[in-house]
Amino acid sequence: MSIGSDSAAFWEKHYSGLDDQWGTKPNAVLADLVTTLAPTPGTALDLGCGHGGDAIWLATRGWNVTAVDISPTALQRVATGARAHGVTERVHPARHDLAHDFPEGRFALVNASYFHTPLDIPREKVLRRAAAAVAPGGLLIIVEHASIAPWSWQAGEDVRFPHPDEVLASLELDDSWTPERCHAPQRTATGPEGQRATVTDNVLTVRRTS
Repeated sequence: MSIGSDSAAFWEKHYSGLDDQWGTKPNAVLADLVTTLAPTPGTALDLGCGHGGDAIWLATRGWNVTAVDISPTALQRVATGARAHGVTERVHPARHDLAHDFPEGRFALVNASYFHTPLDIPREKVLRRAAAAVAPGGLLIIVEHASIAPWSWQAGEDVRFPHPDEVLASLELDDSWTPERCHAPQRTATGPEGQRATVTDNVLTVRRTS
C-alpha cells in the first residue's frame, strides 16, 4: 500500500489499530440534528468518514452519501459496513486529501462531525470548502470535541478546539446563512480502552438559505 502524504500515513496508522466495532455506531449528536433539522433525505457529504458509522446511518435512512477520507483502511471499513447493512448503492467511498482536493458538487447535507486533522491540514480552509459545498436550503453540521480528541486518550494529551462562536467566525459566511444550533454541551465519554473523560462537544449547525 502506498501512502501519498504524511496526513495519509497518520490516519492509516490510526484506523488500522482500531477494532471494527467502532464502525457500527453513528454520532448521536448528528442523528438528533439530522432527524430534527433535515428529516427529508437527499444527498450528503460525510467528511473524514473514519469508521463509517455516520455515513452508514444516513444511508439506512435514505440519504445518498459520499463518504470521504484520506485513509484507504477507513474507506474499506465504510464499504464493508455498507454491505453489511444493505446500503452499498447509497454509500460512495471517495479518497480525498481535503487539504489539497475536495469532492465536487453541492449537497443537501455536509457532515463535518468530529472532523479532526493532523497539524499539516489547514482545518479552517477545509471547513470553508465544506460550507461552499452546501446546496441552497442545505445544512452544514460541525460537531467536535472542545478539549479531548479521540487519539488523546491514547497519547495522554488534551487538544483544544475553538468554541462554536470562533468556528462560525472562521467560516466567513455571508448573509445567505442562518444558524440553526450553536452550543457546547458536556458529556461523559469512554475511550477505546475504557478510559473515562468529560468531553465538551462543540455543535455548530448552519443552513444555507439561498
